[in-house]
Amino acid sequence: MARPYRIQVEGGFYHITSRGNGRKNIYKSERDYEKFLEYLVAAKEKFKFYVHAYCLMTNHYHLFIETTQPNLSRIMQYLNTSYTVYYNHKRKKSGHLFGGRYKSILVEQDSYYNRLTRYIHLNPVRAKILKKPGDYRWSSYRAYIKGKTNGCVDITQVKQRLTMRLSAYRFFVETNQDNPDPIKQAYAGFMLGSVKFIKDNLNQLKAKVENKDFAHKRTIENTTEPERIIQVVAEYYKKEPEVLFKAKKKPLLAKKVAVYLLKRMTPLTNKDIGSWFGISHSGVSWLARDVTRRMGENSKIKRDVTKLNSHLEV
Repeated sequence: MARPYRIQVEGGFYHITSRGNGRKNIYKSERDYEKFLEYLVAAKEKFKFYVHAYCLMTNHYHLFIETTQPNLSRIMQYLNTSYTVYYNHKRKKSGHLFGGRYKSILVEQDSYYNRLTRYIHLNPVRAKILKKPGDYRWSSYRAYIKGKTNGCVDITQVKQRLTMRLSAYRFFVETNQDNPDPIKQAYAGFMLGSVKFIKDNLNQLKAKVENKDFAHKRTIENTTEPERIIQVVAEYYKKEPEVLFKAKKKPLLAKKVAVYLLKRMTPLTNKDIGSWFGISHSGVSWLARDVTRRMGENSKIKRDVTKLNSHLEV
């Protein structure tokens, strides 16, 4: 079945959810929550977007973000892959952590900002984890009621978008805990807004789909998950995944091979791959070419790469 199109726009507001594979837990310790938020901050620095609200639940998370570039897929690829590599390495596991693709809804923030952030912040209450959203550590609600950033949420942007003072927002949230879920009003499950907002964005999507270059890119299937490639290569060379990310001046052979396989086996751009390894898009090309050259000169390296390639294609 073909994957649904995603509307990726500059200045877009998105509600994003991603769940554990089989609805299993994706956070099992306080360090897991902290590490996810660290990756979220790192993603903000790399891809220049704003976090307006978030809530990390045991087996899923909610984000409400504002992009400054049409790069939502790159943001989410980096965030989910980075966290999956960390989670699997910590527990000596491999394979999928998240169940399928993340779900994203393009939101007309002028109409839904207040209600959507309230919905996100009340997740722990609806799940009966606690009675007051302010008692929950793993959401942006405390930053809202304190009026100060917690390092993740961009409180300056929040203040600009809320149609009420933060002091009034607390009353708005804590006295309206039984309001309807705004996400259920999303058109076709991927847009939330007025009729005009939906029509405008559908027209934009139609124009993209009719563009030959865009249509060609959508036919490329991501047959191998990037996090699996990184995990398998790291295990094969007996290295920690984070060592592959951090090696800079003299890249390890394992890092070079990971870059080579990511470039060969996924539709990721050089820039996407480079963002994980701290190298430029041209550096990605150089590393991949170097592996190709060394495979021609060294039979052991050729056997290693061939073995990894065969294992990943299974």
